[in-house]
Amino acid sequence: MMTSTLDLTRWQQDGSSRVPFWAYTDAQLYQRELDKIFYGAHWCYVGLEIEIPNTGDYKLSYVGERQVIMVRDRVAPKDRATDTGVRVVENRCAHRGVRFCQEPHGTARSFVCPYHQWTYKLNGDLAGLPFKDGVKDGDCLDSKVHGGMPEGFDLKDHGLTKLRVAVLHGLVFATFSADTEPLEDYLGPSIMPWINRIFKDEKGTRKYTLLGYNRQRIPGNWKLMMENIKDPYHPGLLHTWFVTFGLWRADQKSRMVRDEHGRHAVMLSRRNDGGQNKAVTEGVTSFKANMALHDDRLLDVVPEAWWTIDDPSQPGTPITPTVTMITLFPSLIIQQQVNSVSTRHIVPRGQGEFDFVWTHFGYADDTPEMTQRRLRQANLFGPAGYVSADDGEVIEFSQAGFNQAGDTGSTLCEMGGTGTEGAEHMVTETLIRSMYVYWRKVMGLGAAK
Repeated sequence: MMTSTLDLTRWQQDGSSRVPFWAYTDAQLYQRELDKIFYGAHWCYVGLEIEIPNTGDYKLSYVGERQVIMVRDRVAPKDRATDTGVRVVENRCAHRGVRFCQEPHGTARSFVCPYHQWTYKLNGDLAGLPFKDGVKDGDCLDSKVHGGMPEGFDLKDHGLTKLRVAVLHGLVFATFSADTEPLEDYLGPSIMPWINRIFKDEKGTRKYTLLGYNRQRIPGNWKLMMENIKDPYHPGLLHTWFVTFGLWRADQKSRMVRDEHGRHAVMLSRRNDGGQNKAVTEGVTSFKANMALHDDRLLDVVPEAWWTIDDPSQPGTPITPTVTMITLFPSLIIQQQVNSVSTRHIVPRGQGEFDFVWTHFGYADDTPEMTQRRLRQANLFGPAGYVSADDGEVIEFSQAGFNQAGDTGSTLCEMGGTGTEGAEHMVTETLIRSMYVYWRKVMGLGAAK
């Protein structure tokens, strides 16, 4: 819980275009974020269903700073049509609070705490514990019983903390709150078509395959990564690869989509050819006209049928973006960059640090050649990616600047105005402003009009 010293009237200015630096550096504010956002009425991403394909398979993950276990439970045959068997429980023994599971992934019949061997079913129920009924002092009939749990102790009252779980097209979300709205309502009708595009086909949920992971720890506030992927203004300036090879440039057809609350967003764009368009490259130092690839296969882009969908905003009109970047507040980014597809999980580690976990995937019907293409293009991203390394570094620089300023100063996010509506171009920071309207409301930091 928060202490009474946090001043919730501190942000006096209307609007959301100037975020105070202390929003990224204040330790008490960060603790309030954990309580109100990550442990409050929000759905947080924990993993992909394909990471736990069989009964007993588990994976460690996080909701905020709390470590949780995503596990595949036993399901009776009659319930399999309606129950995926996916459970999420907190990795904390109900007895003495021990983090009992240490392996990042594995298979188990049950979970046993190493300290006192309390044993839990896969669904988090307490199955048993040593000496629950005490210990006799001998074998004779009149032996006394020593110890044991108090009379009335009931196993069913002492299980693990169970989170509510929602599985959408193989994406697994969890929440600590009983008040969180149904997942599809939480995501909203403007965002769902873009999730469906990646994870659903005419038969339902697409079958996909796990290709691998990257992970990194970035010395910056967790919100900075949410901002980064809601910011179409920077890619055509910061990223040499995007500018020179035409992956994301200000002259491309693009769209900024937000949900009704401003918390979730989609940035989409269509790739154009490389080369110089002086209107967007002249004076841009990241444009390298003479840069060439030693291995052209890295940008061996093959259009896929699922890229084209009926435009949600103009029914009856097909749209074929080559890039979609989906931010699902507060912890998930879903990326499609040409043939590379992945999820990115934001795990906060204090007000000035977060872990960033990339999960790359493909589809079950991919040819071997397409799988290799996805893996090659994944090298554009991740901790050492030709593009994403820039983001991690500039986030570190941003946090350093905030810390240097102390309690003064604010960001200036007024590119494209100060409004929060959607846009049909890249030269805007509207999605960042939109997120902070919502953030201020949840955090109780005044009304961002």
